[in-house]
Amino acid sequence: MPSPARPGLVVSPALTIPRAELTERFSRSSGPGGQGVNTTDSRVELSWDVAGSVVLSDVQRHRITRHLGARLVDGVVTVVASEHREQRRNRDAAARRLAVLVADAVAPPGPARRATKRTRGSQERRLSAKKQRSATKRGRSSRPSRDD
Repeated sequence: MPSPARPGLVVSPALTIPRAELTERFSRSSGPGGQGVNTTDSRVELSWDVAGSVVLSDVQRHRITRHLGARLVDGVVTVVASEHREQRRNRDAAARRLAVLVADAVAPPGPARRATKRTRGSQERRLSAKKQRSATKRGRSSRPSRDD
């Protein structure tokens, strides 16, 4: 939700998407609304052209396209909000969704996992479970063993 002092969608302190780069489309929403549901365009589609954005650095653009690759259509990411009866509330919901989506995509990846040695207890539990499973399967055989 943009504030009057900062025109645009604030994703993080370092990234604000200008309002001029956002495209809103409105359509009739299914779901709650009573008699007004067929007459008001309360469903909101908020789109942002990631590929053509001027506010992104090359690193941010690469992270977003890698993270949101399946959601991008010709470099444009779209979010939809239709859970509220009022268009204004759906606009706010769509803006929040887009901000969270982009913030997650722009965030740097976490540290790589460092491989560690398995504990002695975990190795012993694994081997004892394998022995137990082997004994169970051996017991299912049609021929009785000599131990019986």
